[in-house]
This record gives sequence, C-alpha cells and structure tokens, in this order.
Amino acid sequence: MTIDPALLHKYNVPVPRYTSYPTVPCWNDHIDTTEWARMFQHQFTEQNRRNGISLYLHLPFCESLCTYCGCNKKITTNHSVEDEYLQAIITEWLLYHQLMNEKPVIREMHLGGGTPTFFSPQNLEKLINAITSYAIIHPDHEFSIEGHPNNTTQQHLETLFRLGFRRISFGVQDNDPAVQRIINRIQPFENVQRVTQQARAIGFTAVNFDLIYGLPLQTVASIEKSILQTLQLKPDRVAFYSYAHVPWTSRGQRLFDENDLPGAALKMELYQTGRRLFIDHGYTDIGMDHFALPGDALHTAWQQGTLHRNFMGYTTQHSGLLLGLGVSAISDAGIAFAQNHKTLHDYYRCLTATTAANPAENVDHSFTERAHVSSVESLTLPVAKGYFLSKEDEAFRAYIMDVICRGAATFHAEHLPVLKQYTFPQLALLEADELITWNETGLQVMERGRHFLRNICKAFDLHLLRREATTINPLFSKAI
Repeated sequence: MTIDPALLHKYNVPVPRYTSYPTVPCWNDHIDTTEWARMFQHQFTEQNRRNGISLYLHLPFCESLCTYCGCNKKITTNHSVEDEYLQAIITEWLLYHQLMNEKPVIREMHLGGGTPTFFSPQNLEKLINAITSYAIIHPDHEFSIEGHPNNTTQQHLETLFRLGFRRISFGVQDNDPAVQRIINRIQPFENVQRVTQQARAIGFTAVNFDLIYGLPLQTVASIEKSILQTLQLKPDRVAFYSYAHVPWTSRGQRLFDENDLPGAALKMELYQTGRRLFIDHGYTDIGMDHFALPGDALHTAWQQGTLHRNFMGYTTQHSGLLLGLGVSAISDAGIAFAQNHKTLHDYYRCLTATTAANPAENVDHSFTERAHVSSVESLTLPVAKGYFLSKEDEAFRAYIMDVICRGAATFHAEHLPVLKQYTFPQLALLEADELITWNETGLQVMERGRHFLRNICKAFDLHLLRREATTINPLFSKAI
C-alpha cells in the first residue's frame, strides 16, 4: 500500500515515540526514593510469580562517537573502565534485592548501550552470572543484546549463547561509505555479514538490524542500495528508524552541517523507498518503525494481538515490571517510572556512599541475607527523576498501548468527559483522513492509519494536548 505523500507531510509533526506515557519530558526532575522503592516492592510482589520481571542493563561505553546518536553514552578507548562499571551495576542489582521477598523470575533481559560489546566476553559473562545467580530464569525467557558489527567477536557470540541469549540486534544504520564517514560510523558491510553468519552458525534464532533514514547525505539511490544489500542477509526483523534531529539535547549532532540533512520531502521519499523494499521482500509492517518476517516472534505476536511496548521498543514479553540497571537506565513499575542519574559521577556516588538511608529498612531480610547482599544496606538507589502515575495517567496509558499494540481501543464510560474534551476532536480529524474509525465506545485503526500510530496516540496524550496551548518549543522529533 502506497502512502499518500500529502498525508505524510500533514502528519510530519513533532510527536513522542510513546515508549512511555506520560513521556519523559513530563516527569519530575526529582523523585522520592523511598516512595519509588515502595512502589517497586509492591509491583514486584504483584508481578513476579505471575509474569516474572524484565531487566534492561545499560552499558554506556563506546570507543568512538557516532554523531547521529542521541543515546546516553561515554566515549573512551580505555577498557579499564569496565571493572568499575560492572561492580556498580551489580551493586545496584543487589540493592533491589533488598526490596524482594523472594527470588526474582527473569522473563526478559536486554543489554543496550552505548555499545554492550565494548565489554569483553569475560566481563559480560561476569555480569550476567551476577544477575542470574540469585534469580530464576523463566522457561519462556528472551535474552537479547545490541552488538556493534565492528567489535562483536566469535567469542562474544559463543559466550552470550551459552548464557541463554538467542536474539541479537546489530546497528547497521547505513552501508553507504559517504554517509558512514559523515556520521563517524565506519563499518564495512563485510563486518555485518561476518557477525550475522557467525551468530546464526552458533545458534542464535533471531538476528535483527537497525537502519536509519534521514541521515546526512542519504539519497533515494543510496538508501535503496544500502537496504538491498542488507536484505541479502535476511534479518528476522528490521527497525527502520527516522533520524531524530535534536541538537538541543544531543550535542554530537551539531558536528555535521545541517545543510547535508535531507529535506522533508526527500526524507519522506526515503521512508517510502525503504518501506516498499521491506514489503517487497516479504516483511510485514508491524508499525512504529518495525518490520518483521512471518517466522519472527514479533510477527506472530502482532497477528495474535499480544504485542507489548516498553523502553526497549516492541516486545513479545509483558512482565508488568521492567527494571533498568545502569547509568541513565529507566525502570517502569506500571504505576511509576524512575530514571537513574545520567552521569557516571552521580551514578557511582550513590553506589559507593556510606551514610545514605536504607530504602528498604522495613523489608524482611531473610532472602537478601541468603543472597549475601547485607553489605549494600548503607547505599541508596541511584534514581534521579521519575513520575508516579495518577489514575487518569494509567487509563490513558492503557489507551495508547492498545493503539500501538492492537490497533484498537475500547473506551470506558467514566472517561467520556475527558475524552470528549480532548480526544474526540482529534479522532474526528484522524477519521476524516481515513486513518481510523471510531465512536464513543472505541476506535479501530485502519490499514493506512498503521503508518501514523504516533499521531493517533497523540489524541490520548493529555499532557501534550494540554501543553500545546502554552508552548511552541519542540520537545520531540518529527513523526516521519
């Protein structure tokens, strides 16, 4: 299905990616650590035996700066930093053990960055063993990692496979040498081919690629060549991300000339070209930048209506509790969000203090004593900011999740006054463009609407709708 360029232009406005709701700009710059610990403990008790928990481990180090990248990262070639960071992240994990009255059941674990494969295979094994030593691994677990094709070795892959990892995502971004030079991501296609073949030979059941459109110097011809070359390797799923140009928050993006960025019309054509190529090669457009082959678990979950979305993007697991470990990592307890300190200095300070209050002084320590974590009782959780959801937030978060994951939502009568004031006027405009059908009982996303899920979600973003009348400064990247 070809998307009308006029619609792409109309809906190419700044909107969130909705990996959370409320979105991060709405969060408080300070968080009550004791209250966060209480909410985490409550949600752990509710979710652990029922669904298990998800873990996100942020490994921030990179050997060189990719100028397009908006992630929290630390650039260094000094690998001696690995030991100190591993000790800190393990200490943080043990702190959370103090809030648990039983062994955690790990349903999902993802290592992101930065560059997780910056760490040696031996150190990655040390980290994963420390995490899993006092945990139960769910029989249907999914462990995944982001890898850099240039530094992911055979030993990395063999070690990760032995530890239970079956999915790996490689940041390809673009294969064109001119684009790679300007974004400082020199990465020969031969390296992508090598690690893909090695991963599959070792036994990884899913190899995913990340590609980006809208990068400087990209042309329709160059991105078509890059994608066709990439598709030769038949990745199980592809994340085809729109380059988010936010130099006001990502200083590295100021290092190249903005005149080299494709204009709005060209960027839309780049997206259309990529989407057409994926569809022509048998991929399904899952939505929100994701494409998957029919045999991939993401595709199956999309068909069955069981998709879930969190800070790691789309996932087939829905644990109800995502714990983020590491500098700047974000945790989602369903009823609250918490983000760790963004600088290594502040993150380390919390995990080496000797006089900080114990966030779990009323917890039964019988389990934590068995786990040998009593030595961390004087430390504090390294959370810096966050948000505690209101009942209204919880309700509208559920609507947004339904739109993203099921393409439909059912409205509840008690929300009608707010829906009529803020949401229904937005839905009427979306229906006029044949993106949705709706009435006062619910909505259904139409085929063409699946390409504008971020825009449809905005109709339920009460924080954003209420803010729009009072500010003109962009907080988010554009949708296309």
